[in-house]
Amino acid sequence: MSKPILKTNEEIELIRQNCLLVTKTLSEIALHLKEGAVGSKLDTLAEEFIRDHGAVPGFKGLYGCPSTLLISKNEVVVHGLPNDEPFKVGDIVSIDCGVYHNEFYGDAAYTFVVGDVSEEIMKLLVVTKQSLKLGIDQAKVDNRLGDISNAIQSYTEREHGYSVVRELVGHGLGRDLHEKPEVPNYGKRGKGIKLEEGLVIAIEPMVNMGTKAVKQAEDGWTIYTKDKKPSAHYEHTIAVTKSGPDILSDHVMIEESIDKNENLKKISLKN
Repeated sequence: MSKPILKTNEEIELIRQNCLLVTKTLSEIALHLKEGAVGSKLDTLAEEFIRDHGAVPGFKGLYGCPSTLLISKNEVVVHGLPNDEPFKVGDIVSIDCGVYHNEFYGDAAYTFVVGDVSEEIMKLLVVTKQSLKLGIDQAKVDNRLGDISNAIQSYTEREHGYSVVRELVGHGLGRDLHEKPEVPNYGKRGKGIKLEEGLVIAIEPMVNMGTKAVKQAEDGWTIYTKDKKPSAHYEHTIAVTKSGPDILSDHVMIEESIDKNENLKKISLKN
């Protein structure tokens, strides 16, 4: 099996710039996300924003992807394609975005809340977002990949009774959007490759309220929960360093835009 491509400090900084552009893009989108907005217009806005900043969309054209954003609503786990169906109050909307610039990619995702949702759904989002933090905390030199995976699975499944999707995983990131290693959101502590300085990975819990089973729509992209219950998705790209995990993307920036948009609800974690 091929080994992950470790990145130099200079390469990590290029990836950081791209991840920050991703989160700036998501921040801009957050200002426009509301009841009645449509994904197709948000997608156009995102592409223009990225190109205006000297980069190109990382997803569009890759593997035949037709869009800049992947917009996944309610029971859609990931890879939803932007369309003209208006968002409604009570929707949860995962938006995944990538950019490509200076020969490297950036990648991040965030699940937004349009208006009011039930406490049950809000808890799913909070737990999923917290599981991302717990997974990142394990991304230390000499830990194992399974330590990240297990932290996410233990918190979401064993502590809260949700289901982690098995078919879709995080990934290494660099000159390619998807590099070695795969980063599952389930696994055993102490298993998998040893984490080394310079490893850059996208960690992205995809957590279902009900069954872990998923299906693919006829469009060949959209992945939704088999029981049609809601799913949540958050993603950061991080670098493993001697001093601990270095988060290259920035959800705080996105949440500042959420605070400015009275149509969205903020996902707050307890410290």
